[in-house]
Amino acid sequence: MRVFFDSSAFVKRYVREPGTNAVLDWCDRATEIGLSAIALPEIVSAFCRLRREARIDDGQYRQLKHLLLADIEDAAICDLSPAVLAQTLASLEAAPLRGMDAIHIGSARVLQVDVFVSADQRQIDAARLAGLRVETV
Repeated sequence: MRVFFDSSAFVKRYVREPGTNAVLDWCDRATEIGLSAIALPEIVSAFCRLRREARIDDGQYRQLKHLLLADIEDAAICDLSPAVLAQTLASLEAAPLRGMDAIHIGSARVLQVDVFVSADQRQIDAARLAGLRVETV
């Protein structure tokens, strides 16, 4: 099963918070994990914020980043192609979304995933409207 994670969901793989167990379960069930190319900088940004807020130290930051980079080696990473941008624009025109959230939806549509996993309610609603099977974490 091809499972796509937006950044709000995939970060839960590394940072324990509500929804972490569901994300880990979806990761275990996936035959392929799909991510947008923007997921990596968004997730590293979250790790940097945790470090700035002193919720993790430098060693924990390095470990989280190392784990993320190792995990995405086998993931299907969707670049910002013309097809992704077309799907992104269609999502923006159909629903009240931020640009980055629409890129995740456009990426998932181009990858033709089986499941779209997110923790962002506005994005979830828009992904359903775009015809994706959505799971909330």
